[in-house]
Amino acid sequence: MSVQPDPAPPAPTPAHPEAEGTTLERAQRLTDVITRLRRALRSSIRTDYPWESLPMAQVELLQTLAAAPLRVGELAARQRLAPNTVSGLVGKLLDAGFVDRQPDPGDRRTARIALTEAGRRQLRDWQLAHERRLASALESLGETDREAVMNALPGLELLARALTTVDDRHP
Repeated sequence: MSVQPDPAPPAPTPAHPEAEGTTLERAQRLTDVITRLRRALRSSIRTDYPWESLPMAQVELLQTLAAAPLRVGELAARQRLAPNTVSGLVGKLLDAGFVDRQPDPGDRRTARIALTEAGRRQLRDWQLAHERRLASALESLGETDREAVMNALPGLELLARALTTVDDRHP
């Protein structure tokens, strides 16, 4: 499997950090790279694994439910989506057999949505397909670039945590 080059040429790497531009310019570049990575991964997964047809919004719900069953309202809050949007997504996942409704021990009037075994398998298969795709792409990079990507992970994890903290303070 060959990795197609990105149509946009990479920006030159400056010799000095202060030459990278303003914080806003760096944020714009990071946004662009993240967007292209997500698009490339989404598109390549459909090409390399045509059986994978689950929309990203449904995958994200499965990922959230992997930790524990939740009410639709809780799912909506965690995904930052409208409850009626989440209800529609849950309906599709129910129809596919990937989730089911369980009684909520704390409130008999509501139900919690939980992954079924089929949902766990679907999520596991989806994650494995993405991991294989990313591993292949990483292997296509030179050692220096591969190390640069891996060395960026701790900072990206901190950035994700900082964004989550900002989101929690500003609903």
